[in-house]
Amino acid sequence: MKITRVLTLALVALACAAPLVAADPPQMDEKAMMEAMAKIAAPGANHKKLDAFVGQWDTKITMWMAPGAPPSTSTGKSTNSWAMGGRYLEQRFEGSFMEQPFTGLGFTGYDNVTKKWWGTWMDSMSTGIMMSEGTMEGDGTWTFNARSADPMSGQMMDVKEKISIKDADHHTMEMWMPGADGKMFLSMVIDYARAK
Repeated sequence: MKITRVLTLALVALACAAPLVAADPPQMDEKAMMEAMAKIAAPGANHKKLDAFVGQWDTKITMWMAPGAPPSTSTGKSTNSWAMGGRYLEQRFEGSFMEQPFTGLGFTGYDNVTKKWWGTWMDSMSTGIMMSEGTMEGDGTWTFNARSADPMSGQMMDVKEKISIKDADHHTMEMWMPGADGKMFLSMVIDYARAK
């Protein structure tokens, strides 16, 4: 009796699974798959929008360590160039932070699959990497949101960045982070001027 019951259940399970196996989508042939992959891997119109940032830039950095704190200022240089055939914009930064040498490396791009802007940032003041995701407005303004480890507490915190193109030779990056009360405040502004 037990064997009959087990066999009956097994046959019912197979009968129910058969339509699922038959419902697999048809496989794309190799040529069509390669064409589709080439299309999504190619830089497009959104990548071209980042051309505005290519070149060498002189920077003025203004930072606030807390809401209402006096600002500190410094200068630096940024070199932006295309990487991997125009797929990723690479930024190399040199400057100072609290009178110490500071270097940074970032990448910005557009993902043709997810249809989203993204950015990464690494620098000599950390061993971590900040990854952000954002949107672009028609006027040449990008807004990115990220999560980053607070170097003092080790806790994850929200970070917001806004990049605005002023003209062909000037753009600005603004950054907000949470203060001690948890409210976001403007913590940094970097003004970029194309190097002459």
